[in-house]
Amino acid sequence: MTAKFAWAILLASAVLEAVWATALGLSDGFSEALPTVVFAVTASLSMIGLGIAVKRIPLGTAYAVWVGIGAALTVGWAMATGVEPASPLKLLFIAGIVGCAAGLKALPTEKREEVSEPAQR
Repeated sequence: MTAKFAWAILLASAVLEAVWATALGLSDGFSEALPTVVFAVTASLSMIGLGIAVKRIPLGTAYAVWVGIGAALTVGWAMATGVEPASPLKLLFIAGIVGCAAGLKALPTEKREEVSEPAQR
């Protein structure tokens, strides 16, 4: 798997994170069937995607990007649909989250090969 593909999987997983977080809120404590099913399916797919992405992207970087993009999309959707009020400061801070995730993507993030310990005598 190429690094580009790993990043694409990670981005798709972050989008799914926003979907499951939104569905979780709509599930009313898992009492609404459709949002509960959407939550279960998208949460599973999101976690699987994160697991695949960390084969090429270090866990700390992948997790920070996954959470950051997912959170930004979740609150962005909530503001766009009127569930949560928007404000210039909130938009600025969300842009900061996205900017930090993009900054992590811009850094070299290839996983290093495991270095084995020299044999003890």
